[in-house]
Amino acid sequence: MTVLGVDESRRPNVVLIVSDDHGYADRERLGVHENVRTPRLDQLAAEGVTCTDAYVSAPICSPSRAGLLAGSYQQRWGAQWFDSSAVPPEEFPTIAELFRQEQYATGYFGKVHYGNERDGDRGAPPEHGFDESLYGLAGQSMGRLHYLLHSSEAAHQMGEEASAVHGVDALWEGNGTKTRPADADGFLTEVLGERARRFITEHQHEPFFTYIAFNAVHNFTWQLPEDELEKRGLPKHEDWYPGTADYVDWYDGAVSPNLPHGRDYYLAQLELMDLEIGRIIDQVDALGLGRDTLFIYLTDNGGSMCNYGSNEPLRGSKYTLFEGGIRVPFIARWKGELPAGGIHDGLVSALDILPTALAATRAEPSTYENVDGQDQMPFLRGEQHGSPHTELHWDCGWSWAVRYGVWKLIFTETNGEVAEALRKIEHTEVPEQLVLTNLSQDISEQTNLASQYPELVAELTTLHQQWKSRFKVRD
Repeated sequence: MTVLGVDESRRPNVVLIVSDDHGYADRERLGVHENVRTPRLDQLAAEGVTCTDAYVSAPICSPSRAGLLAGSYQQRWGAQWFDSSAVPPEEFPTIAELFRQEQYATGYFGKVHYGNERDGDRGAPPEHGFDESLYGLAGQSMGRLHYLLHSSEAAHQMGEEASAVHGVDALWEGNGTKTRPADADGFLTEVLGERARRFITEHQHEPFFTYIAFNAVHNFTWQLPEDELEKRGLPKHEDWYPGTADYVDWYDGAVSPNLPHGRDYYLAQLELMDLEIGRIIDQVDALGLGRDTLFIYLTDNGGSMCNYGSNEPLRGSKYTLFEGGIRVPFIARWKGELPAGGIHDGLVSALDILPTALAATRAEPSTYENVDGQDQMPFLRGEQHGSPHTELHWDCGWSWAVRYGVWKLIFTETNGEVAEALRKIEHTEVPEQLVLTNLSQDISEQTNLASQYPELVAELTTLHQQWKSRFKVRD
């Protein structure tokens, strides 16, 4: 029996692709910037559904990834910012653990960064549901993985201080709960893509779930293969080594607006990631699995202004609760099930991926009934008008926000330690203490209506406080 051409006897595979710091405007199909090249992401969008009002649950990677993994607000286990983030504890089953319960093969390939995880910790993919994995523990290297160097020898040559900054240690390879260091030669984006394709090929005759977490397009994007630098006419930029300069001073010269060719390096990494995504799409389609596979693409937080990403027309960037920090590209493709070229503007959250993907596999609703995310499959199919979400919340400790309908309220401790660090080190615009906007009329959050609508400010503040109380969010 088939429904819309899909074989009902086969439960769909799920390919989840999460990039790092991809700017909202940096997609060729949008036409915002002429020099952006993303033909394969554009293919996914043309063959699937684009959600324009899709959000992650934090403006930085660690808590955002933690929430996505469990389909629940990460504040439930105290994960708000870099210093408090952690992988979901065992009482919050991960998407991989739930897929494994459904007899899916599970694979994780890429960057891991939920907190300060180490091999053997629950934060390592083999410890939270993945049968096979190749990954880098970025929590040990300031959230970064080097694009070119990932071996014990590279770490030895660079030295402990510099290797901790750049993330050049060997990757880890997992098979079941057994892990081993894995020196990996080559450009990391290609290494991860190749390993993901191998997993797909090896499991083509059984349902599989694979999570591919590219390091691209996180800084430091000048770490490109020599032939790519030459082809693009880009100069080689040196990494930081102790003794060459104070790290903070060097870092200031390695981010916007002080890095020559910074936007070009970023766009090169984006184009090469897009190429690798295309190879994964081609692999799935060549195996005849295109109509049996749900693809989901998003990034972990808003584009990083210090990394030359563009979030136009959104205001702000990674680190803040402006739209530019939390609204992200979101594309879903499932041939025969989702309308090709669909564009939906209802509220979608990264927390929805877990229940939506499991619902697509026809798992019992009780499997995911206790998560905060919503099953968005009827909305994505166009069977349901509007999203099941009426409100979304964010809470970083030093800043919080709520979106309710078209309205959004942000509160920020503008003179606190975090805000000052973001201004000074990340060159990031921090919101005013209280910002109220009507996003249907002001998507760029240029007009602060807080003083005009004090009653609405009070109402939304109460709504957020009720959310914190209901979910027992920790301060």
